[in-house]
Amino acid sequence: MAGDDFAAEAPLMQEPESPRDSTEDRSSSFISEEGQPTSPSAFIWVLSVAAGISGILFGYDTGVISSTLVSIRPTDLSHPLSTLDKSLITSSTSLFALIASPLASVLADRRGRKYVVLAADVLFVIGALWQAFTGSVTGLILGRSIVGLAVGGASLVVPMYISELSPSAFRGMLVTLSILFITGGQVVAYILGYVLAQKAHGWRWMVGLGATPAVFQFGLLLMLPETPRWLVKAGHENVARDVLRKVYASGTNMAAERVLQDIKREIFEEEATSKLVHSSKPGDDLWPWLTHFQHHMTELLYVGGNRRGLVIACFLQGFQQLCGFNSIMYFSATIFSLLGFTSPILTSLSVAVTNFVCTLVALLIIDRVGRRAILLRSIPVMIAGLVLCSISYHFLGFPSKEVNMLEQIQSASYSPWATSVVVSLLIFVCGYAIGPGNIAWQQSELFPLSVRSLGSGFATATNWGCNFVVGLTFLPLMEYFTPVWTFSLYALVCLVGWVLAWKIYPETKGLGLEDMRGLLRDGWGVEASLDRPTSPRLRRS
Repeated sequence: MAGDDFAAEAPLMQEPESPRDSTEDRSSSFISEEGQPTSPSAFIWVLSVAAGISGILFGYDTGVISSTLVSIRPTDLSHPLSTLDKSLITSSTSLFALIASPLASVLADRRGRKYVVLAADVLFVIGALWQAFTGSVTGLILGRSIVGLAVGGASLVVPMYISELSPSAFRGMLVTLSILFITGGQVVAYILGYVLAQKAHGWRWMVGLGATPAVFQFGLLLMLPETPRWLVKAGHENVARDVLRKVYASGTNMAAERVLQDIKREIFEEEATSKLVHSSKPGDDLWPWLTHFQHHMTELLYVGGNRRGLVIACFLQGFQQLCGFNSIMYFSATIFSLLGFTSPILTSLSVAVTNFVCTLVALLIIDRVGRRAILLRSIPVMIAGLVLCSISYHFLGFPSKEVNMLEQIQSASYSPWATSVVVSLLIFVCGYAIGPGNIAWQQSELFPLSVRSLGSGFATATNWGCNFVVGLTFLPLMEYFTPVWTFSLYALVCLVGWVLAWKIYPETKGLGLEDMRGLLRDGWGVEASLDRPTSPRLRRS
């Protein structure tokens, strides 16, 4: 199925038959359309859960490093960990995820979405075991880097895999399910961190156990299909039809056939657009994969709707990281130990549990309330939490830039304002989990099929690039810029993020993946998305 390197480039030779005239007004219901399922089928639940196991791996890796950094003893590695060592160990995963994301996008187009997830599972196992058995700081950084390659590929492809398989009415919920798995992985990491922290070399068990879900997912995914949209583009229409009929099992075959025709029509239109944008040149056939990549890059950057989708997706992913959330996840145990809590890992568990519960709330409301509405309402909650955190640190008495922040806190006794810091961070995490934490990963719906993998790859690379910057700079900022101004800076980022989201992020609730071309074709689509009647479809005209 995915064995032919160039299968995904096979063109559709003729325009697909359409059960409806392509010029007719398509303003029918996008949720209650005849034959549409009223709930996700058992098949789509199994697919989403199987793919979502990557979320457990990603979340576990994010959460476990917090416990690992405070559990490594001075004699466990080649030398005691310095602040720079901690920053490099943490940020190396993000750096290599940044490198992997655009490469994985090309591989996902050529070999299939499922192929990338399987490759990521192998890298997860290698990286986890490497970390568990290493005897040096350099080895630990290398193991984290291998895991970063896996995280970069999986974080790109899993939301796209689920998005391309899901009925439009439930797409937001099913993609958010993979984010719920991430937060669940973080909870598991903190629990295991608490249990193993006091054991000799317990941190090695923490990182090594990350290989277990990857082995399980690898075996499970071997039995599951590719996405119907990739299958159609690769020339496997009959296989795609069988997959769609299973996805729409609670609806009718008419719904599956309608989606299939929409996919074929979109591919036909994209090929027509591609012929207008590109012209063949001598030598193009010598490096067909490079020509294919160049053509898709041209479509992504020079077709207005695609370019606007890329800007929105990169903005959402960049904002998700620059707001500072993952600095809290990576260093929460370090923060709480410096504040005088006797069990910093257990205190950190409150952050992970809050993240999990609020992501569950997002899963239940995202397809009813809408992506844009949730984002605009959740960011003010994040700002309130960050401002309260800055105020709390101010009253803890550590505002001075001249004196080392870490030494001040370590020499201080416990204060009630330390509890205020915890509460403020939980408020921030709650707003993040309901809003940016899952909204950004709906990125696949912003791109048409021809550039979906490439666009998602660049957006995911933006996420990991900003993650790398945050992971590398958080402790130095806390130490030299002071906590008061560090969290004030994150609050300012959130304010700017709210303004940009209000101006350029349209409401995509309920729209089919094949409907997004029309939404972003002539502008940001904000007004059009908000002015929709109760049940329109924004279609290609």
